Amino acid sequence: MTLPDTPASPADRTFQVDLRGLVDLLSHHLYSSPRVYLRELLQNAVDALTARHGLEQSAPADAFGIRLYADGSVVRVEDDGVGLTEADVHTFLATIGRSSKRAEQIADQRADFIGQFGIGLLSCFLVADEIHVLSRSARTPDAPVVEWRGRGDGSYTVRTLPASTRPRPGTTVTLTPRADAGEWTRPAQVHALARHFGSLLRHPVTFDDGTAGPGDRGAPVNPEPAPWARSHPTPGARSRALAAYGEEVFGFTPLDTIELDLPAVGLKGIACVLPEAVPAGRRHGHRVHVKGMLLSEQAEEILPDWAFFVRCVVDAESLRPTASRESLYEDDTLAAVRDALAERLRAWIARAAASDPELLGRFLQVHHLAVKSLAVHDDEIMRMLLPWLPFETTDGHATLDEFARTHRTVLVTSSVEEFRQIAAIASAAGLGVVNGGYTYDRQLVHRLPEIRPEVTVADLDPGTLTAHLDPVDRETELAASAYLAQARDALAVFDCDVALRTFQPASAPALLLDSREARHERTRSQLAREQQGGVWGDILGALRQEAPRAQLILNQLNPLVRTAVTIDEPELARTSAEALYGQAAMLSRRPLRPAESSLINRSFLDLLAHALRKDS
Repeated sequence: MTLPDTPASPADRTFQVDLRGLVDLLSHHLYSSPRVYLRELLQNAVDALTARHGLEQSAPADAFGIRLYADGSVVRVEDDGVGLTEADVHTFLATIGRSSKRAEQIADQRADFIGQFGIGLLSCFLVADEIHVLSRSARTPDAPVVEWRGRGDGSYTVRTLPASTRPRPGTTVTLTPRADAGEWTRPAQVHALARHFGSLLRHPVTFDDGTAGPGDRGAPVNPEPAPWARSHPTPGARSRALAAYGEEVFGFTPLDTIELDLPAVGLKGIACVLPEAVPAGRRHGHRVHVKGMLLSEQAEEILPDWAFFVRCVVDAESLRPTASRESLYEDDTLAAVRDALAERLRAWIARAAASDPELLGRFLQVHHLAVKSLAVHDDEIMRMLLPWLPFETTDGHATLDEFARTHRTVLVTSSVEEFRQIAAIASAAGLGVVNGGYTYDRQLVHRLPEIRPEVTVADLDPGTLTAHLDPVDRETELAASAYLAQARDALAVFDCDVALRTFQPASAPALLLDSREARHERTRSQLAREQQGGVWGDILGALRQEAPRAQLILNQLNPLVRTAVTIDEPELARTSAEALYGQAAMLSRRPLRPAESSLINRSFLDLLAHALRKDS
C-alpha cells in the first residue's frame, strides 16, 4: 500500500501593503485633518531633540532647536536632534508601524517621548507625494549624511552623502506640496499651524517664510514658556497673567482662574470658570498638551461630567495619547488625573465659600445647576453650599437659608407644572413651597434638615393644599349643590371631582389639583379595563393602584364662580363647568390631552352660542 504524499509545510509570507490605500485610511479615519502633518513633523523633531539631550546631558536646554521654512513651493522642518544612521533609516523610515522610540537602547526613556506609534511620517503623504529626509546621526561622530526619499507609491531610495552636506547632526524633512494641498502649506498657514501646535514646546522653534535676511533665525513660534511656568512679581500679577492667557485661548474673560498642578504626572495648567451659564450636561472640550505639544482642543475626558462650568488648558508629561495623537487613552492614569482635577475644583469652591463670598455669589448666580449636580453626590459640598443655592419658591427666587428663616415647614413639589398651578394660592395661604421639578432640586431640598434640623421638609400633595383652603358655610354649599352635581357629572370623564372653597387670590376662579403620577395611574387603569382578559390586561391589572381623582376647586370669592353656581339650566351649568375646568387646566401649564383640548374648544363655542341666543 502506498501512502499519500505528506503536504508541504505552509511557507511564511509577508503582508503586501498598499501605501496609497493606507494613506487614504489615515486621512479619513485616523487623523481629523491634513493639517496634522506639521504636528507629526514637529513631534518627530521634538523627540529627536529629547534623545539628543539624553546623549549630551550637559548641553544647555536651548542649545538645540527646530527651524521651520515655508515659501509656498516647499515646506521644510529642520532639527538639531539625534539624527539617523543608514541602518536607522532602513529600520525606521522604511518599516510602517515601527518607531525609533522603540529602540532597545532608549526603551527605558519612552516616557520622555511624545510619539509612540511610528506612523507619524506617513501623514506627510496627506499633502505631498514625496518625502525627502536628510539626516546625520549624533551617536557616531564621523557618521555620513543619509538621504532617504519616500514616495506615495510605496517605493523609496537611500544613499549616503559626504559629511559636508550637513555639517551638524540632526534631521531635515522637506516636502514639495501637491497642488491640492495649498490650503495647508502656504507660509502663513504653516506659521499658524506651528503656533497652534507648538506654542508651549520647551525647545526653541523658529519660522522663516523666505524673507529672512542672512543670519536672521526667523520669527519665534514659542517665544515664551507657558504662563504658569513663568515667574511673576506678585500673586495678583500671576493671577492676571493666567486670566489673560485663558482669555487669549478661549475667547472669554474668566469669572476666575484655578491653577492646576499635579506633580505626580507632571501636569500644570489652569481651569477658567465660564462667565455664563451652560446647559446641564453639556461638556466642553479642554485644551490638552502633552510635553508641550498640543494634543487636542476637545478633550472632554480630562474632567468629570459635572465640571461643565470650566474650560481647562493643561500640559502633562505622563498622559498617554491614542494612535492618532488627537485624544487621550482611557487608562488608570487618566482616571486618577480626572479624580485629582475634580478635587482641585472642589477645593476652589470650598475656598471661595470660606473666604470670598462675593466671588461665591457671582459663581452660584451663574453656575448653580453645576453646583447642585455636584452637591447631590458630594456631602461636603452639599453641607457647605446648600444654604446658599438659589431655588424657585413661593417667596420668589431665594436661597434655602433665606426661605427657612420664614418657613419652618418647607413643602416641595414633584414637578414644575405642579408648582406653577399652586404657587399663587399656596403663597396667599401662607404655605412655603419650593419648586422641586428642576434637575436635582427635590433631592437637595429634602436634605435641608441635615444642616437645619429645626426645619421639616415634606412633599406637597393635593390634600395638604386643600386643607389650607377655607370651606364655605353650609348654607352656601347647599345652594350650590345642584350646580356641583352637574359639574361632577360633566367632568366624570376626566376622573375629576368638584368642590367649592374660598381662597386667595380672589381673581382665580378655579384650581385644578392633579399630579402627574395620578394621571399616569388613571391612564394605566383605563388600559387595564380595555385589555381585560389578555396578557397585557393581567400585567396592567397587577400594577394598578387606587388612583386619586383630580380635584377642581371652585373659588367662592370669585364673582364669575358666584354667578355660575346659581345657574339652573342643566346644559349651561355643564358647559360652564367644562369651561372652568379647561381654564384651570391651561393655567396649570401641563400638556393638554386631546379630550381636554376638544372640551375647551367645545365649551367656548357653546358659551358663545348661548350668549348670541340671549342677545337675540
